[in-house]
Amino acid sequence: MTTDYKNTPRSLRASEAIADRVSKINEPHVAELTNYVGLLRQRFPNSWEFPDFDPYDGGQEAKLLFLLEKPGPMTSANGGSGSGFISRNNDDPTAAAVFDFMVKAGIPRERTVLWNTVPGWNGSIKMSQQERREGRAELPTLINLLPKLRGVVLVGRQAQRATKQILELNVPVFLSSHPSTKVRSINPHLWNDIPFRWESAFEAIG
Repeated sequence: MTTDYKNTPRSLRASEAIADRVSKINEPHVAELTNYVGLLRQRFPNSWEFPDFDPYDGGQEAKLLFLLEKPGPMTSANGGSGSGFISRNNDDPTAAAVFDFMVKAGIPRERTVLWNTVPGWNGSIKMSQQERREGRAELPTLINLLPKLRGVVLVGRQAQRATKQILELNVPVFLSSHPSTKVRSINPHLWNDIPFRWESAFEAIG
């Protein structure tokens, strides 16, 4: 039986699923975003890893951008178990929660694109002020590559520090908690509210 790597949470634990993604990163709907990641890698060649956009998402055709905080180790292609992609199919609890909440919110995958306010992984989940500042400075370039964008969901408190920058780009902003295990443990009411926040954002953009 063939595995549905697109519609199965944590499917990027399989090398075949990663290879499938790699084969698609230059498809027309995501090619400009792939090129953008390549430029980031050229600018910061040593200390950062920049994961690719998931070609199974909407890419440049997306209407709703979900900006999380910072890539985690399972986005790293160099650690042995990571995928090299920002994806709801990554093999970690946060990605699995994103997958589940998108389904619960009823948001078609092709309408969305996932990214982070700090776009690279540097071996630590911690975020310095400089990282946040440099990440926010990249947002205009990213949003310029999304011509059909109608809204940005800032996922988590760290991502929400970019509210001002997004609004200055004349893009509607929506807020939700971060789908981390920490939020689920400490603030289950916020965790349970996430898919409803996402659903409301999707309905608002039409």
